[in-house]
Amino acid sequence: MTNIHSTAIIEDGAKIGNNVEIGPYSVIGPNVTLGDGVKILSHVVISGITSIGSGTRIFPFASIGSDPQDLKYGGEASRLEIGTNNTIREYVTINPGTEGGGMLTKVGNDCLFMVGAHIAHDCQIGNNIILVNGATLAGHVEMGDFSIIGGLSAVHQFVRIGKHAMLGGMSGAESDVIPYGMIIGSRGGLAGLNLVGIKRRGMDRETIHSMRSAYRMLFANEGTMSDRIKDVAEKFKEVEPVMEIIDFLTADSSRSFCQPKSEDGA
Repeated sequence: MTNIHSTAIIEDGAKIGNNVEIGPYSVIGPNVTLGDGVKILSHVVISGITSIGSGTRIFPFASIGSDPQDLKYGGEASRLEIGTNNTIREYVTINPGTEGGGMLTKVGNDCLFMVGAHIAHDCQIGNNIILVNGATLAGHVEMGDFSIIGGLSAVHQFVRIGKHAMLGGMSGAESDVIPYGMIIGSRGGLAGLNLVGIKRRGMDRETIHSMRSAYRMLFANEGTMSDRIKDVAEKFKEVEPVMEIIDFLTADSSRSFCQPKSEDGA
């Protein structure tokens, strides 16, 4: 049974699924679609051409679907799509796309966005993503499944974050982060593989050993990066996580990719 508080404002045209709850003083715009079982707590604003998948919960003072923070935005009818079973905590902001980024911001399923997190226009967010308190994504960021952005960390526009990668708290990513990579520190460089996350995904010891060996080969001092990529691709062609890293490194990107910092921190 759908339960809408008497003080909530549901504008004409909004599509509300079954068993939806909308709390006090929340506002649902005319082009919003809420899937079955969505739970909106108090003082939430959902606007724009926005769809929210079933089972998603949105906590007080979140602003979802408001105009992009992009001076080039001219009111075009861009969209925001949020998948199923996401948890969107207090003061989270998520903006729709722009003409310069395909007109779509997209969020997958089973994600957790903690207090004050921000997802800017045209971001493409996978499944099982976590943005910790105060984590911010600039426009056009891509995040692979199971990646994590630590508290008060930031990601530069157009950066790709590979699946299972992690930015530690108060870190910054100006360049692409390889799948399974770990970033720590302001303007962070790679600090190795995200071994804790890898183990949580249940990877066997042999695969982890191969990944560590491939990482050392990729970021060794000998030869060129392109040669090292070829060598790793040949040696570990049967190891799926390693080949995911290779595919990431050889894909088109407008950014460079993060490399390990030298011992002196440079």
